[in-house]
Amino acid sequence: MFLVFTDTIYVMKKLIIGAVLLTVTAVGVYFFLNFPLSIEGDDVNDTGSTEESADTNPYEVIGTSVEGRKIRAFRFGGGEKTLVYVGAIHGGYEWNTALLSYELIDYLTNNGNVVPADIEVIVIPVTNPDGLYKVVGTSDKFAAEEAPQFDFASEVSIDDTVVSGRFNSRGVDLNRNFDCKWQKDALWRNYTVSAGSEPFSEPEAKALRDFLIAESPEAVVFFHSASNGIYTSICEGDVLPETKSLQTAYSEASGYPRPDSFTYYEVTGDAADWLSTIGIPAITVELSQHDVIEWEKNRAGIEAMFHLYSALD
Repeated sequence: MFLVFTDTIYVMKKLIIGAVLLTVTAVGVYFFLNFPLSIEGDDVNDTGSTEESADTNPYEVIGTSVEGRKIRAFRFGGGEKTLVYVGAIHGGYEWNTALLSYELIDYLTNNGNVVPADIEVIVIPVTNPDGLYKVVGTSDKFAAEEAPQFDFASEVSIDDTVVSGRFNSRGVDLNRNFDCKWQKDALWRNYTVSAGSEPFSEPEAKALRDFLIAESPEAVVFFHSASNGIYTSICEGDVLPETKSLQTAYSEASGYPRPDSFTYYEVTGDAADWLSTIGIPAITVELSQHDVIEWEKNRAGIEAMFHLYSALD
């Protein structure tokens, strides 16, 4: 009788232990499938469509760079009229335009009522993530103290590392790779630079092209530095009337001058100029220096755009 009782206890113990192990295994599998481990570091070759960024803002990936880094787009508002803001097409050479774009993202995140109900805002903070990474060490958000601190316009040459961050990883100037008066050997200042093998030969330019065509925005703003002004877009013919209205609204609100044209050197294959060929108004906002974001001026210009395009004012 005692032996039977002992055997029964032994069997029950084995059943209980087996049940516990089975439960632990099932829980482990569930968490593995539903909560995968994340690995910190740069996002090379990670091309998920909608995720959380390092600062918890949701974004979508509109394409990847030559080296596989994400080109992100952040959306705010749900209106039918879309306004797009594009930063860092010249990567680490114009790192302040990425910071200005991230400042705009933070502002819209923390002030949800600033975007009119009939407007949608899209911010693409870094169009050339490889170029930014080369200079700053990240293609994500960073602090100004992590970036070079000097007057680029007068202190750098084409051979400097910071200048190489202007181009993508194949050495192409992305703002010479669009289909407006494109030519293979383009100009930047007094240097000859590569514009790629043909218009849209570069994955970053293709991604931006395809995204903007699909979105068909009311207007696009490109952030650059450091020519201190608001420039219109034009390829052939006259400037679009809507582009002139956009330039005027942004300039008057921000205080930036609005020159009639860019006269420092010939620019071919420019992204904003290409947009004029498909009827989309676009302006280039040139910050006054390479190490400032001039947030209050640009906030005023951006909000003036909201008033210009919203029917609710």
